[in-house]
Amino acid sequence: MDESGRRGIIGGRRAGRLIVPSEHVPADRTLLERSAIEELSHHADPWRVLRILSEFVEGFDALNEVGPAITVFGSARTLRTDPYYKAGEELGAALARRGFAVITGGGPGMMEAVNKGAHDAGGLSVGANIELPHEQSLNKYVDLGVEFRYFFVRKNMFVKYARGFVIFPGGYGTLDELFESLTLAQTGKIEHFPIVLFGSAYWKGLLEWLKKEVLATGAIAPDDLKLMTLTDDPEEAAEMATRPLPVHIEPPTEETGQPRAGAK
Repeated sequence: MDESGRRGIIGGRRAGRLIVPSEHVPADRTLLERSAIEELSHHADPWRVLRILSEFVEGFDALNEVGPAITVFGSARTLRTDPYYKAGEELGAALARRGFAVITGGGPGMMEAVNKGAHDAGGLSVGANIELPHEQSLNKYVDLGVEFRYFFVRKNMFVKYARGFVIFPGGYGTLDELFESLTLAQTGKIEHFPIVLFGSAYWKGLLEWLKKEVLATGAIAPDDLKLMTLTDDPEEAAEMATRPLPVHIEPPTEETGQPRAGAK
């Protein structure tokens, strides 16, 4: 369905591959609300697992051939007149010139800016959209778009198919992605995953709080703060996020069949 047809459906919004009435409860809410779980757990949940599985399969199938990519987060509310919007365009273009695709949430604001920069520079522009009570349509600069019902499936795609994150100023959703990526890096679930914060004026207060409060109480280690880098330059952000992965060479194991020296 083309853009005009998608927007022309009255009273409907996207839910995965479906168009549903706008008053239809989002899948995430149905899954998480206690009343719904109590009422339907013995009937609907086993079938819901199949829907979740199919969403993983669709996401893997759509993004498997994307190639090297960087995921970029930021506010959907950023205006096109905002300096950060221009910086997002420049970052998208800088990543495209380095041969990297960009992956965003596919919506407006910073997501649109980064998609636009990559698209206009001839790079691959990917959008992973999410079902919301009020529809968030894919922006027109997305070359490859995937619609998701469940946040946790979408989050998996952001990490699985990216070599690093660049995080622009944003709200709760952006902060959620930031701290989830930090947790994955801190716990060793992802290795050498650059996390680049863009906009020193915006992030300065958070970083100071992490040092003065969280680090001071021993809740994190000093090295945990080194998981993030900070910049105000789109080219530098692209360079930080696309640094080559380190090569880990495992020492060879002895396979001679003879006891190791000193073994009993």
